[in-house]
Amino acid sequence: MECKELLKAILNFYNKEKMKTKNILKIVCFVSVFSTLQFTSCSESEYLDRVSPTELSDADIFSTPARIEGLVNGIYAALKDANFYGGRLLMFLDAGGEDFINTTVNSFTGFEAWAHTVNSGSADVINVWSAGYTTINNANIVIDGLSDPENAAVVGDQLAAQYIAEAKFLRALSYYTMITLFARPYIDDNGASPGLPLRLQAETSTENNDLARSTVAEVYQQIIQDLDEAESDLPDNYANALLNTTRAHSSTAIALKTRVYLSQANWPRVIAEAQKIVPQASAPFSTTFGVQHALQADPVSAIMIDMTTTESILSMPFTNLDYYSGQNAIGYMYDQNAEYYLNPAGIFGDSQWAETDARRGFLRLNANNGRSFLTKFGNQSPYLIYIPVIRYSEVLLNYAEAAAETGDVTMAASLLNAVHARSDESYTFSNEVLSNSTGLVDAILKERRIELLGEGFRSNDIRRRLQTFPAKSGPTPAQAVAPSASNYIWPISNNELVTNALIN
Repeated sequence: MECKELLKAILNFYNKEKMKTKNILKIVCFVSVFSTLQFTSCSESEYLDRVSPTELSDADIFSTPARIEGLVNGIYAALKDANFYGGRLLMFLDAGGEDFINTTVNSFTGFEAWAHTVNSGSADVINVWSAGYTTINNANIVIDGLSDPENAAVVGDQLAAQYIAEAKFLRALSYYTMITLFARPYIDDNGASPGLPLRLQAETSTENNDLARSTVAEVYQQIIQDLDEAESDLPDNYANALLNTTRAHSSTAIALKTRVYLSQANWPRVIAEAQKIVPQASAPFSTTFGVQHALQADPVSAIMIDMTTTESILSMPFTNLDYYSGQNAIGYMYDQNAEYYLNPAGIFGDSQWAETDARRGFLRLNANNGRSFLTKFGNQSPYLIYIPVIRYSEVLLNYAEAAAETGDVTMAASLLNAVHARSDESYTFSNEVLSNSTGLVDAILKERRIELLGEGFRSNDIRRRLQTFPAKSGPTPAQAVAPSASNYIWPISNNELVTNALIN
């Protein structure tokens, strides 16, 4: 059997088992074996002579270094689910904002997210919830398993600590993503609102389904704890640029903390974390340890061509054997199938995004109807452009916003100019904008919409500042959604409501 055929057979078998089994550990074993195959060479004798993954016991899965590595790879594979950081989640989060117009009214490609009409039974709600908690549980299995000294000894204490740190980072990223989508914004009441069921142990059966929601503040506290602990035990860098881009290292945890603290409006902590990887007082900015993170000269190339530069802090990789297509591919929905075009009344029409800006290179103009479409993720299968999760430019903008909010207009202006000027040196911010915090914050928020367009930031940027989702035109117009509205956040998945008696 050829390697490609073996991978396909395992994946098909996994998908069938996923639909009928309640044994989460069995599913994790499938994901782990499949992930290991993606990262190693494949031969018939090497894999067909092994024990079937459905026959692995709890002890077996930690019995060899390869199996343990497979479990860690399985967390990343779960994070890269098509409905999570494999792409569709990013589209849901950006479509909810005002910068795209939906053309198809297709519930399978995010129309409900665009129109703010999702409900507990919506497929997108159920799928995102499931993908998030699958990633969390995969992380919990690794954390629990390698906390056992006997299992840790299989790979050695140092590598075991690194794997646990990677798992904690991925758990934190998943919880952060879920809390900002399914719960009230932190600043609404300082985190007192109901948050999420905080699952911190490996679940291999349905015994512990019933778990009440922790508060938003409690979930954030756990996220920060995971990231602090991950930062301590993650390596500063790996052996090559691919691993530096696709696996968590210490700067990855730091960068995510700037995002988390930004959502709490904890400006001093954003600044403190950002300064670890942005130590300079003025441009050019770069990280001075581990991976030498820095902006690249060409923003288009850094995302669409050379996907492992030091601007990329974490990305989801794809290969010819491992990519999404059709309605699972974000590039298909944005460009090939032309389901969302740039709203002329959104950031696309703002003077801050001038025609001379290099980031216009992410767009394709349809001459027949005058609409512009996002090409950032490709326009035809196979879709092999890595999905960016964290980039250095985001960290600079996080830092800039926090600096502006604390009155450091000089630093905020320097950071804003660094991001904008690398794409459009001819553009000049007015003194009126650069000389006061209010003008700077407004410009920085616009810059986020330009720089991070399509990367899944807009909905949370609206929610974390308790702003109203603007009304949008289109085949079926979307009404404005105020912070007090029940559809301001996504509802809890119906699957959770049915199986968890302690949630409401």
